[in-house]
Amino acid sequence: MSTIPFQQAKLVELYCLEPVFFASRELSDTYYTEGVIGNYALTYALGRVNSPYRLQGQATGRPTYKEDLQPIAHDFYILPASPVGRVTFRFERFNALSDSYWYAMTNNRVATAREDLPLQRQGKKPSSFRPSNFPQTGRLRMIERRNKFQTLVFGNYQLPNYIRLGKFMSKVKLNVLNEFPVTLLPEGEYQSQHYLNAADLPQQIEALAFDLISIPPAPIIKNLRFRGAAWQVGEMIVPAGLHFCGRESSNE
Repeated sequence: MSTIPFQQAKLVELYCLEPVFFASRELSDTYYTEGVIGNYALTYALGRVNSPYRLQGQATGRPTYKEDLQPIAHDFYILPASPVGRVTFRFERFNALSDSYWYAMTNNRVATAREDLPLQRQGKKPSSFRPSNFPQTGRLRMIERRNKFQTLVFGNYQLPNYIRLGKFMSKVKLNVLNEFPVTLLPEGEYQSQHYLNAADLPQQIEALAFDLISIPPAPIIKNLRFRGAAWQVGEMIVPAGLHFCGRESSNE
């Protein structure tokens, strides 16, 4: 990596004004949010890219991160947001059951089609009893309000003061803490304290050790010790060549 696509980077603090929810993990009827905010979610929340409000047909089963994010990768990049201190959570129960005269619990959903009742009494399984990807009861673990996260934003981009984040479009305030030039460091062995998206790491680095947070759509890496070129931003070190979906595009 002989060139730096970004001349500057901003250290940004995210302050949660409302509880933030992502379905990082699902265990039975409980949906957990991990104490991290992914960089793809932040890019959409910042308005750098847009996705359709509703997906239909075959598009429902295929994310479009690569098509959405790679066109802006030459002038913008953002790291996953890491927590400042210990993350606190809150649990909430949700109940979206039907108030109709008849309903039945099925596989992770409530069926309300009364015409299916005769089939059920015959021991048959109606088509409306199939599992649904829209849970109607359960518990949510959410990032509590007043939690703080930090991230690095690469590129000369004017950030908004507030964004809406997560499944419930929770309000988050952005504070630019500092701005630094990006310096290229020669190949060597480095330690990065920032959270990194595993799908965005360049092929040129050799990962020696790291901790992994397994969440969709791509795992998050922390405490990465690596060998290769690096970018220095203030006193912070990250691998050089970070790029949206960079690891996948390198394999093409």
